[in-house]
Amino acid sequence: MEEIIRFYKQQSEALQTEINALSRRIHLVGTIRLLLVIGAAIAIYLFREQSWTVLMGIALVFIVPFAALMHVHNRLFWKRSYAETKQQLCQSELKGIDYDFSDFDGAADETDAEHSFSLDLDLFGDRSLFQSMNRTVTLGGRKRLAAWLKSPLDQKDAILRRQTAVRELAAHPERFQHFYALGKMKQGKTEDYRNLARLSEGTAFFLNSNVWRALLWIVPAGWVVLIGGNLMGWIAESWIGLYLVVALAIAYARAGQVANLYAQVDKIDIILSTYSDLLRTLEDEHFEAAELQAIRQKLWNGERKASDSLKTLSRHIGALNQRFSLAGLILNILYLRDTRQAIALEQWKQRHREDTTRWLDALADADAYYSLGNFAFNHPDYTYPVIAEHYFQMQGKALGHPLLRRDVCVKNDVEIPTCPWFLIITGANMAGKSTYLRTVGVNYLLACIGVPVCADSLTVYPAHLVTSLRTSDSLAGNESYFFAELKRLKMIIDRLQSGERLFIILDEILKGTNSADKQRGSLALMKQLVALQSCGIIATHDLVLGTLEGEFPNRIRNYRFEADIHDNELTFSYRLREGVAQNMNACFLMRKMGITV
Repeated sequence: MEEIIRFYKQQSEALQTEINALSRRIHLVGTIRLLLVIGAAIAIYLFREQSWTVLMGIALVFIVPFAALMHVHNRLFWKRSYAETKQQLCQSELKGIDYDFSDFDGAADETDAEHSFSLDLDLFGDRSLFQSMNRTVTLGGRKRLAAWLKSPLDQKDAILRRQTAVRELAAHPERFQHFYALGKMKQGKTEDYRNLARLSEGTAFFLNSNVWRALLWIVPAGWVVLIGGNLMGWIAESWIGLYLVVALAIAYARAGQVANLYAQVDKIDIILSTYSDLLRTLEDEHFEAAELQAIRQKLWNGERKASDSLKTLSRHIGALNQRFSLAGLILNILYLRDTRQAIALEQWKQRHREDTTRWLDALADADAYYSLGNFAFNHPDYTYPVIAEHYFQMQGKALGHPLLRRDVCVKNDVEIPTCPWFLIITGANMAGKSTYLRTVGVNYLLACIGVPVCADSLTVYPAHLVTSLRTSDSLAGNESYFFAELKRLKMIIDRLQSGERLFIILDEILKGTNSADKQRGSLALMKQLVALQSCGIIATHDLVLGTLEGEFPNRIRNYRFEADIHDNELTFSYRLREGVAQNMNACFLMRKMGITV
């Protein structure tokens, strides 16, 4: 981790030096441009008595370098913005290493209480796993990364292929930083992405009209004939005025169709330019991993690269953006410029009707992959898990929670050697049971999405994860806490009975009923889970569940988190121990707080 911290600090310092140098150059270029304007004004004043030819020559002497410096000025601004974005990323990564992920999006809108495990494992929102991992710069990438977390892989080969891709990306952080900076400088809005996805919709109006295709040549030809005839003295100027009215009527006869077409792509030329830059970076990379090569392959349709095609589309939209300018109005009357751009846009949509979705899909995959690669790069102390072939197996050494600080995180082992098998975890309040369940669940999830885990070693079988740690009641649905929990348990039983292979993590079964009823129900549920050949971990305060190990000696193991009392003080080791818990702390804490017991 010291090397990672040093890497980001050195990057940030180097980028700050570059930013300072670019700022000085921008100031210098701006000063020269100002001097050119002043010089042009002085020269024109001094030679004001000269002919217009001389004055135009003087103006050109100043205008040409001014225009060249304008281009240089814009390029320098872009470079500074690029460097500033990368430096901000380095600063945010340093904060993230210190467990402050506030600079990154946690996708709170992806939270789903009905999902099998996302709410229980704090996948989304502030200080979530997604927020610690998310570095996506496109809406599609954000959705893809969230989908990967909510629907982890369940095939060994697929997980290994993703591991290979993540390893490659983690070895090249400069690729990710370049991709991130390009995407972050000009991020689109939600409606931009929707408009991009709808590019293939609609029917062509102008493209399928022979009349309009003919008028593209007839109208400008008419202008050539009339103006040429007028210059030769053959045609009176009144005919030019009459033709102006005709050309104007033709140019705007189908302004509504042009407006409708433009409305489909309005204001997305900037995001198109950004996406084109992102796709170009992917096209120019030489990936080794099969998954990354497959993404790159989607960006070629046999004729042109995706980045070039999007650049072309961006130019067509930019031209339509100018249709109400003075130059746009004149050009439209002279040679039906709006109709030409509309036809070009319709041709593009027709040619790339099936390509657009594929390109956006590839970009979303790449964006999500770069986040996974960056996560692996930021955690060099994590290890890639071994993926088992047979249901069920989970063996891990020194598992820690990725969102707990390294200097305070107490790590524990886990072992589930076969199926069916359950660990029953008993212990006092605050002793660490719930944290242990989430630690196992989160690392299990990380293993199944193909990234390294917070453990010294881990072997897992990628069954479907189901948890019940944070069930809540629903006032809107007129649903009690207890009924919500029963629904959760019923869902688990139904999925097991359908033959689905699950890895189950439950915290305090049947919390919403009285103690005697809870004990009977918990014992019955555990016996049914074992009978259904399932595996998992159960945390409970009910020590009676510890008796199940005697009934199922080869299927259930008891473990505990103890609250140790020494010299009238309560301490926690947060270490997992074998056996059933011996000490409970509720009465002790009540006495310490002055509550009579």
